[in-house]
Amino acid sequence: MAGGKETPRQKMIGMMYLVLTALLALQVNSAILLKFKFIDDSLLSVNDKTSTAADHTIKGIQAAVVKNQNQARDQAVLKQSEEIRAKTKEMVAYLRDVRQQLLKATENTAAEMKNMSGEDKVAITMLGGKRDGIAYKTMKPKLTEYADYMKQYVPNAEGLALDGKEDPRVTKDQRAKNFAELNFENTPVVAALATISQKETEILKLEAEALTKQAEKVGAKTIVFDKIGAFASAESNTVAAGTKYKAELFLTASASSIRPSMTLNGSPLAVSPEGKGKVEFTARPGAFDKEGNAKASWTGTIKFNQNGRDTTFTVKVPYTITKPVMQIQSASVQALYFKCGNKLSVQVPALGAQYKPSFSASGASVIPGAQKGDVTLVPNSKEVTLNVASEGNAIGSQTFQVRPIPKPEIKCFVGGREANEKQGTPGTAVRTMVLKAIPDAGFATFLPEDARYRVSRYEITLVRGKRPAIPTKVINGPEANNTDIVNAYREGDRIYVEVKEVQRMNFQNNVETVNISKQFNVPLI
Repeated sequence: MAGGKETPRQKMIGMMYLVLTALLALQVNSAILLKFKFIDDSLLSVNDKTSTAADHTIKGIQAAVVKNQNQARDQAVLKQSEEIRAKTKEMVAYLRDVRQQLLKATENTAAEMKNMSGEDKVAITMLGGKRDGIAYKTMKPKLTEYADYMKQYVPNAEGLALDGKEDPRVTKDQRAKNFAELNFENTPVVAALATISQKETEILKLEAEALTKQAEKVGAKTIVFDKIGAFASAESNTVAAGTKYKAELFLTASASSIRPSMTLNGSPLAVSPEGKGKVEFTARPGAFDKEGNAKASWTGTIKFNQNGRDTTFTVKVPYTITKPVMQIQSASVQALYFKCGNKLSVQVPALGAQYKPSFSASGASVIPGAQKGDVTLVPNSKEVTLNVASEGNAIGSQTFQVRPIPKPEIKCFVGGREANEKQGTPGTAVRTMVLKAIPDAGFATFLPEDARYRVSRYEITLVRGKRPAIPTKVINGPEANNTDIVNAYREGDRIYVEVKEVQRMNFQNNVETVNISKQFNVPLI
């Protein structure tokens, strides 16, 4: 490409070529293949407009020659210009024919791309088995010949078929490759077509520079717009609610004097020196269909002044918002336990690193966890609705039923064994008594930190016949020393135990009283 000061259009084309060169080194997926197709289509459209503009330039030179009385010097300039145009058309026609050969070899047509990959067939067609493919036999020689011819009009023009070691834009690991390998080795057909379109673009650019200089010689210099229009290139047309939608809105070509202004949905948009507007906004949840998709669009405008008149182009870009799927993990996700610390992990894989959750709930207090997505719900009603948002954007909600806390089972142990109310217990065994509050097994499994119980107070009476043998004593705590009962009991007596208070310690180490009633009537033998 020519050096010197480049127009915004030239910079844009150079940028697209750099993107194309970089992408050729990637292991591409279908989405990237489709973007190659978009680039190829865009380049072809620009090239058609550029070719038409060149014809107009020739007509302008012809008119200037006539206006200048058909002087011999001007006639020579016109002849040269027509020769430049003829050679350019010949090169463009050749490249278009190569395109058709590639399409045919990969069983595609210009109207329908059935196979956007086909790297093997591209290699056979362009590289051949012994360097006898099109890229070696005809393309490189023709491109080199054209570039050498154009140097008489654009002296600082660079080659059009450079090997890796000759092209400063090529990375070190690719510099050992020749022109054919660099452009068509391991290359999908859509990328190969885009490469050919890029070569056509460089040819037309050289021609435009040459014809501009020719026009200046006869006083027919004009500003040429090969294409004026709005173009939007999005990273993806499908985006999850709560994530960033990213795209570029820019003119496909322009004169260096143009300073466009742009808007996004009516709001001013920052425009880079290269004439590109960066489009970025947060996708808002919409009316999702049964498949979890919602249709949306954004509108961009580009306005610039041409010959004292404002021209505005408008583009409307559709995209699809997908409903993020919440994944809730918990020991018991179907129902929560009343006034307990029900720990949940709420993840939204579609948001990835952009997931920054916040939680609110009706029917429960919310305690954020230490890890992203962790939350603890403490229900205070029979039903709880958890609401999830990310960076202020609603993601979804989940409703849970609330279970009452199952009451523990109270058991009496004497002498290390459970007291036998039917057959009786030896009187000497009751010297040591422990009352245990055993939680429901399922509850203890789900929420062990909320299933910590103890018998905090109970009464013991040694009964003989129908009357107490000794005064009733109150025990604070689960353990009791009954030496006085052992010393006083007779065979046939019984111990009557009545539980007065049971306590539960919750996940926050707060203690509450459990309303429960339990009695034991143990015969002594």
